[in-house]
Amino acid sequence: MMSVSEYASDVGKTVSQIIELCKKLEIKVNDEDDFLDDEAIILLDNELDSISDEVEEFDEEEFEDSYEEELEEVKSDIKSKQQVQGSKPNFKKSDNKKIDNVSKKLNNKKNDKNDFNKKRKEMYKHKEKLQSNLVQDSDNVVLYTDNMTVSELANSLGVSVTEVIKKLMGLGMMMTINASVDFDTSEIIANEFNKVLKKETTRDETNFEELEMIDDVNDLVERPPVVTIMGHVDHGKTTLLDTIRKSNVAEGEAGGITQAIGAYQINTNGKLITFIDTPGHAAFTEMRARGASITDIVIIIVAADDGVMPQTKEAIDHAKAANVPIIVAVNKMDKPDANPERVLTEMSNYGIVPDSWGGDTMFVNISAKTGMGIDELLDRILLISELLELKANPSRYASGTVIESKLDKNSGVSCTLLIQNGTLRLGDAVVIGNSVGKIRTLKNDKGENLVEAYPSMPVTITGISESPSAGDKFMVFENEKKAKSIAETRRLNAKAKANFGKSSVSLDDLFNRISQGEKEINIVLKADVKGSEEAVKNSLLKLDVEGIRVNVIRSGIGTVTESDIVLAQASDAIIIGFNIRPNNKIMELAKEKGVDIRLYNIIYKVVEEMEAAMKGKLEPEYTENVIGEAEVRKLFKFSKVGTIAGCYVTNGVIKRDAKARIVRDGVVVYDGSINSIAREKDQVKEVKQGIECGITVENFNDIKEQDVIEAYEMVEVKR
Repeated sequence: MMSVSEYASDVGKTVSQIIELCKKLEIKVNDEDDFLDDEAIILLDNELDSISDEVEEFDEEEFEDSYEEELEEVKSDIKSKQQVQGSKPNFKKSDNKKIDNVSKKLNNKKNDKNDFNKKRKEMYKHKEKLQSNLVQDSDNVVLYTDNMTVSELANSLGVSVTEVIKKLMGLGMMMTINASVDFDTSEIIANEFNKVLKKETTRDETNFEELEMIDDVNDLVERPPVVTIMGHVDHGKTTLLDTIRKSNVAEGEAGGITQAIGAYQINTNGKLITFIDTPGHAAFTEMRARGASITDIVIIIVAADDGVMPQTKEAIDHAKAANVPIIVAVNKMDKPDANPERVLTEMSNYGIVPDSWGGDTMFVNISAKTGMGIDELLDRILLISELLELKANPSRYASGTVIESKLDKNSGVSCTLLIQNGTLRLGDAVVIGNSVGKIRTLKNDKGENLVEAYPSMPVTITGISESPSAGDKFMVFENEKKAKSIAETRRLNAKAKANFGKSSVSLDDLFNRISQGEKEINIVLKADVKGSEEAVKNSLLKLDVEGIRVNVIRSGIGTVTESDIVLAQASDAIIIGFNIRPNNKIMELAKEKGVDIRLYNIIYKVVEEMEAAMKGKLEPEYTENVIGEAEVRKLFKFSKVGTIAGCYVTNGVIKRDAKARIVRDGVVVYDGSINSIAREKDQVKEVKQGIECGITVENFNDIKEQDVIEAYEMVEVKR
C-alpha cells in the first residue's frame, strides 16, 4: 500500500496525472494523501506500462535509442563501403557479426527490462505487510521513565503503593512514595508482579539506533555471516577477496590499494557469506573501525614473509574492541621466504594465541595468489557461523548500517547499505541518519536490479535526499509521511545536541557511567618509553573499585595519534598520556570527536585520579591553558648562565616565570618553569608571536635545536 503522491513519485508522474488515471480506471481517490491498495497499484502499472522508467539509473528509451543508432551506423557504413567497392565486399561476414552483436545487446536489454517489470509487479501483487519495528504494547509490558517514583511505579504496575513498598522492604530498601527508584530495582519489583519492564527509550522510533526489537522465534531464520577483512597495507586483503569472488577488483583500485570499503556476497557450498573489505593503509583507520562495528567475524590477514606490522596491530585492537571471533589468514605462503611460525609467535605476543597452541584463534595458511588454503578458510568461516547461530527476522521493515555513500551526477545520492534485519524493498520509505527518501533503485554487489533484499545483504540504493555518513544507521517506515516526520525530528535533535557539544566519555562523568551499570572502563595508553608504558599499564590494571575493571584496549610508545583518537571514540575510551605531548592538531581532533585526553608525568597521579573518578570523589580539576610556543633555532652556552636557547615565538606569548615544557619529537623531555627571557640583551617579562628572543629554563641545559618550548598556565575548571 502507498499514497497517491508516493506512487506518482515512484513512476515519474504528477499527482494530477495519477488522479486522472484513477478516475479513468474507477479507482476512488480524491487527493495525494489517499492510499492505493495493491490491486489498484497493479491496475495502474498495467495501464501505464512504464513502471520501471524510474527504476533504471539512466533513461531506458535513450539507452535503447543508442543501440538503434549504433545499428543504423553499422548498416550505413556497410552500404557506403559497398558503393565504393562497386562489388560484393570481402568483409561481409564481419559486418554481419557486428549487426548481430548490436541486435543481441538490444534484445537482451529489452528482455531484462520485461523480466524486471514482471518481478516488480509480482512483488506488489503478493507483497505481505511487514511487521512494525516498534515494540508492541502488551498487558504485561510496563514502561520505565527516568527518575520514576514509587507511586508512579505502582500506578504503572496496577497495584497499590503499599504493595510496592512492601516488596522494596523485602529488598532491604526503605523508601517513601515520592522516592525515585532506579531501573534495576524497578525491574525486580515488576518481575515480582509478573510484569516486564522496558525503558521508554526502547519505544522511541526517532532514536531507532536504540529501538528494542523483540522477534518471535518462529520468525527468525538463518542469515549469512558478515566477515570483515583487516590487516596491513599490501598484505593481500583485496587479492584474497578477489580470489574468492573469482573477479578482478584489485586492478580497478588506485595504485593497487583499496580506497573505500567494499561489500560483496559470495556463495560457497550453497551457503552465502558477506565480505567487507576494509582499507589497510593507516590513513583509513576510521573506515576500518566502522567495518569492525558491523561484523560477525574478523579475518586478520598477515603476510608470511612480512609478519606483524603497524596496521596489523591496529586491526587486532579494533577486532578485540568489537568483541567478535577472529580468524588469522597467514598469506603469501607461495613465497620462498614465507615463515608462518614467525607470524604465530608475533600474533601470540598480542594475545592472539593459535588453537594449535591451546588458544582460541583459528590460523589458516593461504596464498591469495594461487588459491591455496582458500577452501579451508571458507570452511572455517561457515563453522564459526554455525556456532554463532546467526539469525534475523526477514518479516520486519529493514534496518541496518551505511557502508559508504557518494554523489553521482546522473543518479544523485547513492548509498551502499548492509541490511542487518528485515527486508528492504523498492519503493520503501527510509530514514538514513538524518536523511530521508524512497528506494528508487535497489542493486546487489554485482550491479543487478533487485525488487527486495534480505538480512546480511549488501545493496546499493538511490532515492535519498542527502548524502549520509558511513556508519549511519537506517530504518524503513510504513509510509513516506512518517519517514519524513521521523527524519525532521532527528535533525532537530541532532542540532540541539550539537549545541551542547559532543562527548564520548570523560573522567568527570566516569562515576555517573559506573552508577548506571557500566562495569568496564576502556583506556588508550600512550607513554614516552616502554618502561613507563608497562608501569602505568600494570598500575591501572591493578585498580579494583567495587568490581569495576580497567581495560587497556591499546598501549604504545610515542605521542597520541589520529588512530588512537578514532579507536577511543569507537570504544568509548579515555586516552591517558604519560610524559608525552600531542600537537595542537591532535588536541583539536580529540575535542571535535569528544575524546577526553588526560596527560600526566607522575604515575601515582594517574592511579589516584582514576581511582578517585571510579569512586566518584574526583578532586577539583585543573586544566592547562597553553599561552605560547617557541621554536629553538640556535644554542648559546655560557659557563655562568648555562644554555640559552635562541628562539622564535611561533604562537601566542611566552611569559617569564610561566610553567613550561620542552617537547622533542612529540615527547616531553622536561617540565618545569621559564627562568628568564632576553630581548636584544635586555631582560623582558614576555615576548609575543613573531619575535626572536633568548630563553633559559630552570634546572635544564640539555636543550637541542628544533625543540619546542611550550609555555602554559594551570586554570581551575569549575564543575
